[in-house]
Parts: sequence; C-alpha cells; structure tokens
Amino acid sequence: MPEMDHFTYGMLTPLAGYIASFIGCLTGLSATSRARAATGAVAKSIWLAIGAVSIGGTGVWVMHFIAMLGFTVDGMPIRYDVPLTIVSALLAMLVVAVGLFVVGFLGDRLVFLLGGGLIVGLGVASMHYMGMAAMVMSGETHYDTLLVGVSLVIAVVAGTAALWLCVHVKGWLLSTAAALVMAAAVAGMHYTGMAAMHMTGPMGEAPGGTSAMELLGPLIAGVFLTTVALIFVVLMWPTEDEMRERQELAERLPLPQA
Repeated sequence: MPEMDHFTYGMLTPLAGYIASFIGCLTGLSATSRARAATGAVAKSIWLAIGAVSIGGTGVWVMHFIAMLGFTVDGMPIRYDVPLTIVSALLAMLVVAVGLFVVGFLGDRLVFLLGGGLIVGLGVASMHYMGMAAMVMSGETHYDTLLVGVSLVIAVVAGTAALWLCVHVKGWLLSTAAALVMAAAVAGMHYTGMAAMHMTGPMGEAPGGTSAMELLGPLIAGVFLTTVALIFVVLMWPTEDEMRERQELAERLPLPQA
C-alpha cells in the first residue's frame, strides 16, 4: 500500500489552512451581523452573500486545498481535475449561502436551524470528498466507512453551530472566539475525512490533470484575495450596533415642518 503523508511540510500547511479558515469565518460573521441590522431584503441578501463567499470560499474551500498542498503519496504524483476542483469551490459557497439565507430570512427556529445546518454540513462534506475525487493519481482511492460517517457528523454539527453563531454572535471579541472555533471544526472535519482515505494500486505518473501549484495556487490566491477585499468592505461599513444606533437616532429626530 503506498505511503501517504498529510504533513509533507510539517505544520506549515495545517497552520496556514487554519489561519485562512479563521479569517474567512471572522469576515463571514462580521457580514452576517450586518445582515441582521440591514433594512430591506436586497441589503440583507448582499450581506448574506458576502458571508457565504467568506465562510464557504475561504473558511472552508481555501482551508481544504491549502491543507491538500501538504498531502503527498509516495510514488504517486498528484494532479487535479480542473472542472471538478472549480465546482467544489462553487459548491462550498452555494451550500453556505443556502444555510445563511434560510436562517437569515426565516429565522433561527429549531426546524430552520437544523434544516440549514444539515444542508451546510452535508454540502461542505460533499465539497471535501469532491475535492478528493478531483485528485488524479495512478492508484485507486478507498475510504473507511466509519471515519467517513464521523466526518459527516462533524460537518453537520459544525454547520448547525456555525449558523447559530451567524445569527447570534455580535461584537469583535465574541466573533473572534467563534471564528476560532469554526475554523477548528472545519479543520477537524477535513483531517477526519483525510484519515478515512487509503490508496491502492500501481505507482507511477498521474494520467492527466493539472499540477497542484498550477491550479490550486491561482485559485487559492483568487478566493483569498476576494475575501481580503470583502474585509475592507466590512470594515468600512458600520457595525450592527452602530447601524441600530443610527436608526434609533433617526426615529427620535423630529420630522421637518412643512
């Protein structure tokens, strides 16, 4: 059985992936807090979409593929299927968007929270295994059913908790703590799923595909830089409390006399 190494560069890729996930989750939480105070469906939708790109794109997808840069299989060069890799990124953002829009517009009643968490969790897990399926190698990939099941449970629990946090957490201190927990959950699901995998088959060159740095480098940089741009958008906009204070002040001001 070919030997797999999840930490080819030591703790560099796990730490880099965790930091990227933390940044994405913190940006997403900041966006969803502004969605709560937004007036009008359009403004709320824009903030929820920003949250979905930040959490699903950088918080989940970028973390996954930064971690994958540290994954090697002895005697099996890894290449990637381009369309499937791109679809996995879109899937991560889509399922997070669905979950955020469910609780953002329908509320955080238990049925909506659990339903949205199930969609987000299973969607994120699907993204993970789709990303794994996008790897092109000479050998065959097999999975341990029990560990796959554990990774699905982690994903659903983490997805549900993330939606609850997006609805309730406010303030930089609590948002930072919540983002640290969310990033840890994403990493936990990822490495549990990776532990479920083992390889068999002949060693040799991959039959097609694109190398990791040729594909993942530009994609990771693109999604991460998009999140950095969204960070500036979030920082330039008033916080949830500031928006509510402005609304309350406007309501207290006397109307101009005709």
